[in-house]
Amino acid sequence: MALVKTLVCLANSRKLLGRCVAGMVDDDSGEWVRPVSARLSREVSDKERRYKDGTDPRVLDIVEVPLLRPLPHDFQSENWLLDPNYYWKKAGRIGWQGLLALEQRPSSLWINRSSTYHGNNDRIPDEEADTLSDSLKLIRVTDLVLQVHAPGAMFGDQKRVLRAHFSHARHSYIMRVTDPECEQEYLAKPDGVYRLGESFLTVSLGEPYEGYVYKLVAAITERAKIQAGSRR
Repeated sequence: MALVKTLVCLANSRKLLGRCVAGMVDDDSGEWVRPVSARLSREVSDKERRYKDGTDPRVLDIVEVPLLRPLPHDFQSENWLLDPNYYWKKAGRIGWQGLLALEQRPSSLWINRSSTYHGNNDRIPDEEADTLSDSLKLIRVTDLVLQVHAPGAMFGDQKRVLRAHFSHARHSYIMRVTDPECEQEYLAKPDGVYRLGESFLTVSLGEPYEGYVYKLVAAITERAKIQAGSRR
């Protein structure tokens, strides 16, 4: 029998051939849940996360998710094994005021001693990540800048990526964005920088890769777009 948890969806981001979905339990506890599959890489397929009408959960949806049991994996303590035999159910949506009630105020985004060539404070060595107890944060920022560029262009790689530049709790960060709708919007624009207003970011620690765990911006929710009545 599945255990149903009602979550405020705060991420539905790219991960391998599926998605990484995460949210906070809709009970004021601040508990994070990341539904994961039984596959080795744990990503959630289209079929596993859809609503009965075939649509996909969106950031800010309130979602009833059938789960089987906790399935923590190293620092990803929030993981729960999903029940693939049931549809997810949309129970409502929240707005900006709802996000303010969920806001977290960590003193830093985990450990800030390592950076990639194009990033800043955007990775953690495996051995240090093993000491962490969580892998998801919801923060509010006021100085968000998105950068569209092709970091490997000088080496013949024309693939373009989206990075988020922001500061939080007196630390500066540059991280890759894996929010698929944000990528779709901004990768359609010319290379350059785009200044956004006040926004919430869902920041996630990804799977270990070549000795490091990477910090990723899994979702961006702009205040101006919510208040204008658009999807975000």
